[in-house]
Amino acid sequence: MTEISSKWTNYFAFDKQVSITPLIIYRIIFGVLMLFGVSRFLFKGWVQQLYIDPQFYFGYLGFEWVKPLPGNWMYLPFILMLLAAIGITIGYLYRYSAFVFFLCFTYVELLDKSNYLNHYYFVSLMSFLMVLVPANAKFSVDALRNPSIRRDTTSQWHIGILKFQLAVVYIFAGIAKLNSDWLFHAEPLRTWLQAHHTIPFFGQFLQMKETAYLFSWFGCLYDLFIVFFLLTAKTRKFAYLFVVGFHLITWYLFPIGVFPWVMIFSTLIFFSNEFHEKVLTFLKRMLCITQQENVPGGKSSGQTNPLVLIFLVIYMAAQITLPFRYTLYPGDLFWNEEGFRFSWRVMLMHKEGYATFYVKDKATGRTAQIDNTHYLTQTQIDQMSTQPDMILQYARFLKTKYDGRTFSFGEKEITITDPSVHAEVYVSLNGRPSQLFIDRKHDLTTLPYNLSHRNWIEPFTP
Repeated sequence: MTEISSKWTNYFAFDKQVSITPLIIYRIIFGVLMLFGVSRFLFKGWVQQLYIDPQFYFGYLGFEWVKPLPGNWMYLPFILMLLAAIGITIGYLYRYSAFVFFLCFTYVELLDKSNYLNHYYFVSLMSFLMVLVPANAKFSVDALRNPSIRRDTTSQWHIGILKFQLAVVYIFAGIAKLNSDWLFHAEPLRTWLQAHHTIPFFGQFLQMKETAYLFSWFGCLYDLFIVFFLLTAKTRKFAYLFVVGFHLITWYLFPIGVFPWVMIFSTLIFFSNEFHEKVLTFLKRMLCITQQENVPGGKSSGQTNPLVLIFLVIYMAAQITLPFRYTLYPGDLFWNEEGFRFSWRVMLMHKEGYATFYVKDKATGRTAQIDNTHYLTQTQIDQMSTQPDMILQYARFLKTKYDGRTFSFGEKEITITDPSVHAEVYVSLNGRPSQLFIDRKHDLTTLPYNLSHRNWIEPFTP
């Protein structure tokens, strides 16, 4: 524990000089992973499916002004991300590349919260942090073109802040698993593992409730403590085997994209300077770079601007406190989802909802049932049907869509003015029977869309 305490204390010795090589290796890892991730979006048709085809986008509160580019122009931010990822990888115009990647990636993620994933949030944060650190000061095109920026050492916080962000993901994911559904009912893993009964030989074991409990408890303990084992030199290699094994299993069993690979390779930053020097030597040999870099005097990055230090303290405080904002709301977190996003609650619940919407003409009392597929993609429907803020947004969209429209009823035409929008929503949480989530009696267009508690959601019955 003394070694762990010393490691964490060092992160707050912001200007302590350490080897810059772990930062260089992380830059390459991050660039390659982002290059791969963005390429998947382009080649799998997800840009068209998620950001061009939809008629309506569920913007984040306060960021509804962020709109998609028209038509095929939505490919532009992805092409820019592709070029920026290459720039990050080889260290060419590094700061600009990192900033462009952060800007484009965050822009895309702000467009529609139905596409929210924890690892997208993680990438956005890490790409922002990469803008702040001199990850091009060695083994980069920038250092080759401008030898004056080369250095062997850098301030401790340049590496420490990346480790801190990784630690936040792991530890808070573990804290989030300290709930009764996960520990005492093995849900939602028990439900999800049932879908893999066809796997040869292992499928029969995945049907056993004991397996679900084993996975649940191990996953909780792994997230809570893996960082501390990675920080300790004696246990680091052994811990990393668990990292690889854990993420390979989750990658194989669950459709969570590149996130396991991001965590497997990002976690290498916890390894020693000697390890990263060996990796760098290997890369030089692979690229046939035989000439040693001339680092003038082993110069460091110097003293950090006090404003940067103040910002880092605020940033770290925000990362530690933000996941606990759910405590400000009454009721069940998984049911209401108030304070759920941006809190590293990874794969913690399985919700299925069915939402029926009605547009009512106040003057005549006539009501029309809405076919959600006319306006939303299937992904949007699935996400919206269980998330109250998205239900409110969709209701407001429907009000705008139908306000002023004229409909024919036999020989009579009726123009709807200022319609009300109602919904009857049923939701199932972690394998439980469906229960009423939102009652049809509410005119959803009159309810506030803000951060206050949504007392119009029906109470959860465990």
